[in-house]
Amino acid sequence: MANIIGELLFAVVRAFVKGWAYALFLKVGAWLDTKVHGRTTRIVVGILLGIAAYFLIPIVTGLLFL
Repeated sequence: MANIIGELLFAVVRAFVKGWAYALFLKVGAWLDTKVHGRTTRIVVGILLGIAAYFLIPIVTGLLFL
């Protein structure tokens, strides 16, 4: 019984974090779009953010679901 409740709780937390992270991503992207000018600069910033996300997402999910 505890296992079922735990799985349901993790599903709710995953759904909440997923929606929250997506909304935050859109807000940060909209804010950053107004701050960064020039095509080359946007490409460089996008690459750097992509590299950061590539390394940070597994760390955050690993810590969240220990």
